[in-house]
Amino acid sequence: MTQYLIRRILISIPTLVAISIVIFTILALAPGDPLAEFAMNPAVPPEVRQRIRQSMGLDDPIPVRYVKWASSMLRGDFGYSFRSKSPVIDLIRQRLPTTLYVIGTAYLVSVLIAIPVGVLSAIRQYSIFDNIATTLAFIGFSLPTFVTGILFILLFSVKLGWLPMIYRTTIETEGLAGLWEKIKQALMPIMVLGLFETAALTRYTRAAMLETIHQDYVRTARAKGLSERAVILRHALRNALIPVVTIVALSIPGIFTGAVITEQIFRVPGMGSLLISAIRDNDTPVIMAITIIFSTLVVIFNLIADILYGVLDPRIKYE
Repeated sequence: MTQYLIRRILISIPTLVAISIVIFTILALAPGDPLAEFAMNPAVPPEVRQRIRQSMGLDDPIPVRYVKWASSMLRGDFGYSFRSKSPVIDLIRQRLPTTLYVIGTAYLVSVLIAIPVGVLSAIRQYSIFDNIATTLAFIGFSLPTFVTGILFILLFSVKLGWLPMIYRTTIETEGLAGLWEKIKQALMPIMVLGLFETAALTRYTRAAMLETIHQDYVRTARAKGLSERAVILRHALRNALIPVVTIVALSIPGIFTGAVITEQIFRVPGMGSLLISAIRDNDTPVIMAITIIFSTLVVIFNLIADILYGVLDPRIKYE
């Protein structure tokens, strides 16, 4: 196991380096100027604009700019935003709690609902419960989040007036009333994301469970006289969770980078909206910071998923 982990980590390092080089090069060659607002401002003389560009390193060759960024990133310094002139790490710290609260809750709810529903749907195949769960899963998976988001706004905000349509960070109400206001404004984004993720994960869980419960070792366990509960939980479920673990593990990094479309619909000030604004403003330091964090998390959770395979299935050995 130790040798396997070391080998995977050594492979991950050049992977992350290659990802960072490709993204940095694309951003450097992309049209647009992060100092366009100065170019349109007649009060800023050309020589001042040039000094600003030189101080930010925008006139340096792309390899030189990349080496400067990479060396700073390795020291934990993601640089300063071209747009707000604030440290990138401070911008991430401001947005990350909201993203973890809204997006993280949606993912957690989807996992807690989808796995039991998928297992029960597979066990009771073609029953009324299975038909209802499958139909709802197809509907939830087929509808894009921007469609369900707009429908939820029309229903719960415009028609019924139960929930606010825009996420606000400046809630001045204190006590339980303020807490309830924060919960209310997060309900619709959580429901929109939770519906989509629950539908997708339910389908994966049901398919994996259906394939597992017809295996020979499951029939052997039943033939030995084990109870149906023991057969499902101890034999079938553990092996059925292997592909599900992959889906869940690779979805977790998305919690940290936010849900771009949903955050735009409900004006949630999270990582997704920060990424969109950075792309719009050609803010390379912010884009690179979010991208490299996401790539690192994908590599880490992919490794965690591989380790969990061995926990769920003792037949899997790492040498």
